[in-house]
Amino acid sequence: EALDRLVSGRTVFVIAHRLSTVRNANRIVVLDNGSIIEQGTHNQLLEKDGLYKRLYEAQELQK
Repeated sequence: EALDRLVSGRTVFVIAHRLSTVRNANRIVVLDNGSIIEQGTHNQLLEKDGLYKRLYEAQELQK
């Protein structure tokens, strides 16, 4: 929530290992070995069943 308030109305690039940090972003870009492999909103990426979804689910299981 604090990050959401801080970036409201701004263009911001966030590099995150904890995917819950970027869950509310307008667009998430997933990089693998320097190449863009996926992009979209949190919900769109979860529907794609790709790397983002696998990483997100793995992090959620660790909670």
